[in-house]
Amino acid sequence: MSHLPEDMENTLSGSQSSHASLRNVHSINPTQIMARIESYEGREKKGISDVRRTFCLFVTFDLLFVTLLWIIELNVNGGIENTLEKEVVHYDYYSSYFDIFLLAVFRFKVLILAYAVCKLRHWWAIALTTAVTSAFLLAKVILSKLFSQGAFGYVLPIISFILAWIETWFLDFKVLPQEAEEENRLQIVQDASERAALIPGGLSDGQFYSPPESEAGSEEEAEEKQDSEKPLLEL
Repeated sequence: MSHLPEDMENTLSGSQSSHASLRNVHSINPTQIMARIESYEGREKKGISDVRRTFCLFVTFDLLFVTLLWIIELNVNGGIENTLEKEVVHYDYYSSYFDIFLLAVFRFKVLILAYAVCKLRHWWAIALTTAVTSAFLLAKVILSKLFSQGAFGYVLPIISFILAWIETWFLDFKVLPQEAEEENRLQIVQDASERAALIPGGLSDGQFYSPPESEAGSEEEAEEKQDSEKPLLEL
């Protein structure tokens, strides 16, 4: 008899927990779930996420900004036609800025092809462009004579180096983690919609009615009371 109240408590607690879980599942709103799924699918139909589009815009800015600085350098050093012939036709690794411009074109083509056209979800392309840019610029700064040609000998290599590493940081810490988080959210919402679809639409709280909880030890007290009344009845 001493184990009876504990068994009853376990049974009642189990029924209450199952009742609560069923009510929580039933409380899922299929309309809200479908709205969220449609919003995620709408983002997928765009073909490219917002954060990836921002990254591609920054890559384009990289190319345009380096091109602008190079054109300014051509004008400063004797006019565009003369300096362009000197740096492109008679290219010299130790004094020309043309290769820094080509390096920006290389970054633009590789990154746009990988992350805009092919929609790559890996860091190997940005790692390649950043490694090539860093190695080339370090070698050019050490071996060339750019520092003797004025302020642009400092500005163009430093700007190219900084922009390449900003692109790496932005992709690795913003684009890829945010897109992975969006995919996880979509998977969670789809799983919730599948679970909600398995629940019948006519369920109500009355169908999960459970009897009121009885007080622990009430049966023992009733038996003790009956045992105490038996001698009085015999008298």
